[in-house]
Amino acid sequence: MTTIFLQASPNPITSMIPFVLIIVVFWIFFIRPQNKKQKEQAAFSEDIQKGDDVVTASGIIGKVNKLEEGIVTLEVGTKTYIRVTRNAISKEMTEALFSRVADDAKVGVEKT
Repeated sequence: MTTIFLQASPNPITSMIPFVLIIVVFWIFFIRPQNKKQKEQAAFSEDIQKGDDVVTASGIIGKVNKLEEGIVTLEVGTKTYIRVTRNAISKEMTEALFSRVADDAKVGVEKT
């Protein structure tokens, strides 16, 4: 007597589901947040105005003195100026430093 084994052929769509899920997870957790950060940085860079206190990506703190098309002149000391590209100004570092300064000022006011 012969035994016949029936094997169902795998559905190609079913075998692709794990790959599609991996792509969706990467998009949700990596690509989408990075695109959002880039848009926020670009908007921050465009909204810089004369007199704003900013921090560059390398950690230089200064006040915006002059704005040109792609160049920002920062006053980093008394009559000491440096020129940086607009892209060199970091939104994250600027917000982190000045929110911490504001928090320290609130704590100082509460202690007195």
